[in-house]
Amino acid sequence: ACVAAAAAAAQAEGVACDTLVVEHELPYRAILEAARERGCDLVAMASHGRSGLQALLIGSETHKVLTHSPLPVLVFR
Repeated sequence: ACVAAAAAAAQAEGVACDTLVVEHELPYRAILEAARERGCDLVAMASHGRSGLQALLIGSETHKVLTHSPLPVLVFR
């Protein structure tokens, strides 16, 4: 539902939008694989802004993408 709403909002503004939903044991790898397979030149993703011990215990998929991506990564809150 969330992906469909984002696609509809983009279409309403005349912005080209392609969506993909993937289940993967390692989400950061799925993001990077999808970007590579689709020939993307940028990865854009949100950050929850966790810090301290919570960030260390939970881990950050955004951080993992930043660390492993050969592409530029745009992070927003």
